[in-house]
Amino acid sequence: MIQTSIFGRTADGREVRAFRLTDGKNEATILNYGGIIQSLKIADREGVQRDVVLGYDDVAGYENNGGYLGALIGRVGNRIEKGRLVIDGTEYALYCNDRGNHLHGGKEGFNRKIWGYVFEGGDGNTLALSLVSPEGEENYPGTLRTEVRYTLSGGELKIEYAAIADSKTAINLTNHAYFNLDGAGSGNVRDTFLQIAASRYTPTDDTLIPHGEFKNVEGTPFDFRKPHRIGERIADTSDPDIVIQNGYDVNYVLDKKQGAYEKIAEAVSERSGIVMEVFTDKPAVQLYTGNGLAQQGKGGYYNRNYGFCLETQFIPNAVNVPAYAALGDAIYERNKVYHFTTAYKFGVR
Repeated sequence: MIQTSIFGRTADGREVRAFRLTDGKNEATILNYGGIIQSLKIADREGVQRDVVLGYDDVAGYENNGGYLGALIGRVGNRIEKGRLVIDGTEYALYCNDRGNHLHGGKEGFNRKIWGYVFEGGDGNTLALSLVSPEGEENYPGTLRTEVRYTLSGGELKIEYAAIADSKTAINLTNHAYFNLDGAGSGNVRDTFLQIAASRYTPTDDTLIPHGEFKNVEGTPFDFRKPHRIGERIADTSDPDIVIQNGYDVNYVLDKKQGAYEKIAEAVSERSGIVMEVFTDKPAVQLYTGNGLAQQGKGGYYNRNYGFCLETQFIPNAVNVPAYAALGDAIYERNKVYHFTTAYKFGVR
């Protein structure tokens, strides 16, 4: 069964609840504020729990600090160039909050909302969060109804995203958890081994906007088709994309068949023995290595590269680039159901 408690209150007095899901020695704590994964405790090779996601011990931490730690992102994750969204000839000017572009839903995305909740499953082991985003919020067209379901079972945290709108609009939901398989606040993740099943990435301009180009990873610091330590090539200043990103802040185009639900990445810590496999039916994933981290969090102070993100998604700026939309279109017709699944499966070796 899911255990619930009061986590705290927002600055304007709204109650925030925490929901604890358990699975043997593993447990996850999800907040109804922003759908945030506040804690994810995984048993290491010695059977000792390690909290493998970065976050905060109170609501104020999530309200006052940037970085979207653990948060559910929407309506549209990642960046839209200059906040420009055109649907059936009508242009919608979205709020620009990152280098002149729209990022992660705008001024007040889904990460700052209080979500409704119910418990599901035969034994009540699934948390379903729900949210209604009204017409015109952040200047998006259509009223959007969203449900996100979290299930912890068999060492796997599964996140199922579903949404539907009453008029044509853009949808691209994801989660922005920062992982550290040695434990939050334990140090940087540069020694973590990472493998990503992607032969191409989408290079960007200096504001991190991709414009339609695909680049092969072969011979670049972005080649994770075989396991490499995250820090092995993170400071390769001979590569212009590494310089622009100030590390890794890159979208990969996954090699799998479009729409297929498959394993797309694996991360391994030699220190803790924890292995994380990532599964999704989305066409792309953003690798971000916490290049801007500089804040106090649970478990200690978070410096640069103290966590890494694997954000499953449609290709950034696909709403403005037909070549990207062909691999997964973020524009949804009225009453067309948006439904995708991502899972993080943990074990030891």
